[in-house]
Order: sequence, then C-alpha cells, then structure tokens
Amino acid sequence: MVMTFEQFKQLFVEIADRIEQVKDELSELDRQLGDGDHGVTMSIGWQAIVDKIRQSEASDCGALLKEIAMAFLNAVGSSVGPLYATAFLRGSAALPGKTELTHRDLVSFWEAAIQGIQERGKAKIGDKTMMDTWLPVLGVLKTQSEKDEIGKDIYDKALAEAENGMNATASLVSQLGRSSRLGDRSVGHMDPGAVSAYYIFQTFVQYVRKVM
Repeated sequence: MVMTFEQFKQLFVEIADRIEQVKDELSELDRQLGDGDHGVTMSIGWQAIVDKIRQSEASDCGALLKEIAMAFLNAVGSSVGPLYATAFLRGSAALPGKTELTHRDLVSFWEAAIQGIQERGKAKIGDKTMMDTWLPVLGVLKTQSEKDEIGKDIYDKALAEAENGMNATASLVSQLGRSSRLGDRSVGHMDPGAVSAYYIFQTFVQYVRKVM
C-alpha cells in the first residue's frame, strides 16, 4: 500500500484540524509555563499550511513540503516557526519528486524532519521541550527502519514512546526558553510543545491506519 500525493496533502489538513481542536488546551498549558500563546501560534501556522496547500501548484511531495515550510515560517514569528520550517524543508529533501509514498518513504520523512528540528533547536531529551516527544519517535523509527520490512506497527510503537516522552515532561525542570526562568516551578506541568508534537504524530498515525 502507498500514500498518494493527494492523500499526503490531506494528511496536513487533518493535522491542522486536530491542532484547531486542541488549541485552547495547548494555550492553557502554555499559560502555566510561558506566555500562553502556543495553541494560537500553532493554529496560525497550521492554518497557513492549509491555505498554501489549497493554492499550491506543486506536483510532488518534496515540492509541496518546501512551500509548506515557507508558509509556516512566514506565519509564525516565535521560535517554533523556524523549528517546524526546518523539519518540513529537511523532510522535502527526503521525498524529492515523490508522488507515492511507501512506509519506508514516510519513515525517511520523519527521520529527516525530526533530525532537522534537533539540529536547529539543539534540545535533548530531558530539557522539557517538544524533543521529549520527537526524539523517542526518532529512536523507534531508526531502529525499525533497519529491518527489511516496514509496516504500520512501527508507528504504533513510535506513538507509544511519544506519549511516554510527552507525559515525562510533567516531572522535568524546564531547561530552555521562557519557561526555564521558572526553575523548579515548572515541575508539575507538561510542556505545551511536547503535547502539540504528540498530537501531530498521533494524527499522522491515525491517518495512516485509514489510508494504507
């Protein structure tokens, strides 16, 4: 089974819809640690992606991702803008000219995207950031992608690790960004970036179950 180009475009619409559903939750989490705008910021960025997809004349996944990257970056001025823009740009390089995606292609996309975020933001597991969600996903995908066959079960394993990583942020002291000023007071609250990252990957996994 493959994911078609049209299905790939719809994936981003589904993620945008999910972010819209949870934006108030994300902003409430951010009010406990930062300036309370994470949900709104992510909503603006993902709606810009949907707008770009509707206007786009791109004919393959790699080209579309380049457009998505710039749309997100132009819409989102906060630190999350360059991080996800880098993810989409790196992901585009993993899917040049592709109009149909296998599971191996999708794993390559996520590996490139997550590595891009890490290299841009420099965060590691334990810093109480989105990388507490994304790096466990990367770990599973890298290990599993070395196998000859890649199936849908790889995403379920990765999603379970993403959830564990997200939940673990509640017990961490924030090390980076505005929330790091809180010190020990940041303990007891999940990182909003880790939570939004989980929702993004969860929506991807649910969508793949439907179409592949």
